[in-house]
Amino acid sequence: MDDRIERLLDLLDQDTTETVGTSVRLPVHLRDAAAIAAELGLASSTTDLTAHGLRAALEAVAQRAVLDAHYLAHPDAQPDLAEIATATAQIDGHPLADRPELIRRAAAGIRAVRANPTPDDVLLYAAGLAEGAA
Repeated sequence: MDDRIERLLDLLDQDTTETVGTSVRLPVHLRDAAAIAAELGLASSTTDLTAHGLRAALEAVAQRAVLDAHYLAHPDAQPDLAEIATATAQIDGHPLADRPELIRRAAAGIRAVRANPTPDDVLLYAAGLAEGAA
């Protein structure tokens, strides 16, 4: 794994209260919304909201980087579109969640009519196939 990714992960793992002053340009509407949230007691401060948001975004990109590195090292471990669509259906409680064969057929078929289909595209296509067969 890239040394910079490891450094990013190490920094995210640190539990420190040390802070640094920085100048961050925020969109006015987000600054104002954060101030209202703090006034209402929904957040401790704009700074706290900003720091938590930054941490969440950094954790997401770090997770993606680690996953990409894993798939690069182990390409057979990467799920295909049908597997992702099936997992999406199961998580969402989709009516076709128990029909992985139909979802697999839909994942293969949708590529002919849509470039870069998403798992939701596959499920919609699968629903059309199911309806057509009924």
